[in-house]
Amino acid sequence: MRSFPLDRVYQLIEPGPVVLLATSHRGIPNVMAMSWHMMVEFTPPQIACIVSNRNHSFHALRRTKECVIAVPPAEFAKTVVAIGNCSGADTDKFATLGIVTKPARHVAAPLLPDCFANLECRVIDTRMVNAYCMFVLEVVHAWIDPERRDAKTIHHQGWGRFAVDGRMITLPSDKA
Repeated sequence: MRSFPLDRVYQLIEPGPVVLLATSHRGIPNVMAMSWHMMVEFTPPQIACIVSNRNHSFHALRRTKECVIAVPPAEFAKTVVAIGNCSGADTDKFATLGIVTKPARHVAAPLLPDCFANLECRVIDTRMVNAYCMFVLEVVHAWIDPERRDAKTIHHQGWGRFAVDGRMITLPSDKA
């Protein structure tokens, strides 16, 4: 064993796939790449996510209290990185990057049909926003692309490095 830099610990325990967080404030949509999120409840589905208060999306999410979390397939990785490398404060990411959108059913933020899953969410808890920039969301509607049900996801490992989902295994479980 040897020491490991504390500023790189996040690379060891990233919680899940990189997702896209879409918002819309005053009729202007935006999207950001996000990998700091986790499930906190099964039914109804609740997700906690960290959105830095230095991000343009933070202010839209705080004000509107709604968003779409879209799960991009691995083949969308270059677009995901491009989304993360610019700010919605000065860039229309949808026009610049050619990102397709569709209206959501319950929130103003757009769905991203190039992603294999889209989760319409409402903020239900902001008690940890000031201290940790952490929002708790409730999924109010979920969409999947049945033709891409087994799409691979990407997982951020820091500084432009990503892992792609690998082989799936199934083990006995008491839960279906």
